[in-house]
Amino acid sequence: MKELSLHLLDIAENSINAEASHIIISVEENSLDDILKMSVKDNGKGMTSEMAQRIMDPFITSRTTRKVGLGIPLLKAAAEMCNGFLHIESHPGSGTELIVQFQRSHIDRMPIGDLAGTILHLVVGSPVVHWTFIYKANDEIFEFDDQIIKQELNGIPLSEPIIISFIRNEISSGIKSLRLASDY
Repeated sequence: MKELSLHLLDIAENSINAEASHIIISVEENSLDDILKMSVKDNGKGMTSEMAQRIMDPFITSRTTRKVGLGIPLLKAAAEMCNGFLHIESHPGSGTELIVQFQRSHIDRMPIGDLAGTILHLVVGSPVVHWTFIYKANDEIFEFDDQIIKQELNGIPLSEPIIISFIRNEISSGIKSLRLASDY
């Protein structure tokens, strides 16, 4: 994967497979501390600390479609290569949180990519999940909570073209406004 947003997509899909009903995706860019931090937190079935350590191994996967799981090990290696880390906190029955951090200015750090497109894909593709997206740039925060839209739509599918356009615009403009406000 050549973009961090695709790693977020992969991790969020793991949360969906873990039967999470609420998934929170956070991205924090801090130019003052030179940090890019991302997290995916869910209320899924969770896992033991032993399994959380084992998923760092590319030859461990819970998927039945293939025998290797490269997403998390590759993300961990990319973070460590950029003076960062990857940490997983999980407990059976109470969900999982994956946190990854990079030196924001590191020359080898992958670009974030199409963050708005990734969040849009997740929201529209898994409408039964409650999605919260938080983007923080220095001290400014943008938050997108799909529950607000779902309540307003009162049963109209999120897959309607005008709804898709609205969600994409909402997320894109929220991110863009903070990037401009933070001199990005």
